[in-house]
Amino acid sequence: MKKQWLTAALAALVVGFSSFSASAGDVGLSVEFSDNEISVIRAYYQDTSNGGSKNGNGKSGKGNKSLPPGIAKNLQRGKALPPGIAKQTLPGGLVSQLPAPPSGFERVEVDGKVLLVEVATQIIHDVLEDLILR
Repeated sequence: MKKQWLTAALAALVVGFSSFSASAGDVGLSVEFSDNEISVIRAYYQDTSNGGSKNGNGKSGKGNKSLPPGIAKNLQRGKALPPGIAKQTLPGGLVSQLPAPPSGFERVEVDGKVLLVEVATQIIHDVLEDLILR
C-alpha cells in the first residue's frame, strides 16, 4: 500500500514539474548586473564621453529627449518597461566587452540608463543610472 502511494505521489510530482515553467521573478531569484559588468559599462561610457560621441552610442544626440517624469520614475527594479518605450541596444563596442546576459534577459539603454530586462515579461531587474551623457 505504501509503495503504491509513493509511486502515485512521485508520478504527480514529475507531471507537475514537467509542465512548470517559471521566470526568475516567479521564484524570487535575484538577477542583477555583476560587479564586473558594472565596471566594464562605467569604464566604457567614461571613455566615450571623454572623446567619443556625446551619448556613447555613435549618434549625435539630436532628437534625444528625456522621458516625461511619470514614465521616467517607472524605470526602476521590479517595474515593467512601459509599452512602446524607445529602448536602444547597447553599442557594439560595449557588448563585445561584456559576457552574455543571463538566459532570457537583455541589456538595453533607455533615457540615459542601462537596464537589465527580462525579455518575456519586460520586468526591469537592475538599473545603472547616470552613465550616458546626452
